[in-house]
Amino acid sequence: MNDFSKNPLAEDLHHILINTRELWEGLRDQRIFITGGTGFIGCWLLESFAWANDQLNLNASALVLSRSPEAFEKKAPHLYHNTAIQFLKGNVQDFDYPEGQFSHLIHGAVYQSPTGTTDNPLCVVNEMLQGTKRVLEFCIKARVRKALMISTGAVYGPPPFSLEKIHESFLESIDPSVPSSAYHHVRRMMELLGLLYEVQHGFEVKIARCFSFVGPYLPFNGRFAIGDFIGDVLSGNTVAIKGNGKPIRSYLYAADLAIWLWTILFKGNSRRPYNVGSEIPTTILELAGKIAGESDPPLNVHVSGKSLAGVASDRYLPDTTRAQTELGLNQLINLESAIRKTLNWHKLMP
Repeated sequence: MNDFSKNPLAEDLHHILINTRELWEGLRDQRIFITGGTGFIGCWLLESFAWANDQLNLNASALVLSRSPEAFEKKAPHLYHNTAIQFLKGNVQDFDYPEGQFSHLIHGAVYQSPTGTTDNPLCVVNEMLQGTKRVLEFCIKARVRKALMISTGAVYGPPPFSLEKIHESFLESIDPSVPSSAYHHVRRMMELLGLLYEVQHGFEVKIARCFSFVGPYLPFNGRFAIGDFIGDVLSGNTVAIKGNGKPIRSYLYAADLAIWLWTILFKGNSRRPYNVGSEIPTTILELAGKIAGESDPPLNVHVSGKSLAGVASDRYLPDTTRAQTELGLNQLINLESAIRKTLNWHKLMP
């Protein structure tokens, strides 16, 4: 067995296991292939896989496609050196197919623009579609039985202000004639490719449309407001809101996210997307206040953007009725606990 005695995520990993225990028999003595396994979501998949594999003696193994396994060794050495996890160096567009069969596959790779450049929409579309096609072709060669495509709420485009929560059937907000909608369209095309491959080749394709999350491994790189706020608190700085603080969001803790993703992979219905996220709304200003309040003494919150009269605040909330009723999935860890857990993890890390 691997040594988990010093894992600062032990409580969360136990939480994941007790809510997924009956699912893991599907991976006993099997192999799983993972793309996007070194990012925020990927780290949680690897953490929970390694924990379940050890605790349940599954004798399973994971092969993770990565552009830079060496960088991941520095980021998470305990995962890199775990005996059940191996790494394949390569790019999702043209990676060399490993030998042998894999019972399961998770496709979570996303486009990464070259360092020092901005995203080129045509490059984004080409890489993501080519990469998805190559992964799906690999599913055929490796005789994958169940594949999970980690998609995003971005497939819906900007929802109207009047829409309280976005259901999986919502299709009305993307204009195909607008080039700026390229990312929304390519995400839809990735899902469609998966479904077409399932129809033609017979393996199961599950789809998880992910919204907003918080937890250890979330990067502080300006992409996520909640990550920036946590970074501000850890640095002892004023919590800075770049906008007006009025947009409405919701956040699911990463341990709950892992439960949802593993459940969708093992039990979800094929060709039936599931929204993944919290339904509990909070404004960005309220969020910043909650995080600033975790400092002792509480930090100040500064709002730099201005509100425009007559302009409604945008909402980005999933309707998760389908996941709740079909798969029994729910938010188990509230936002306040999620924030506290994330801050504590960072304080424990070297």
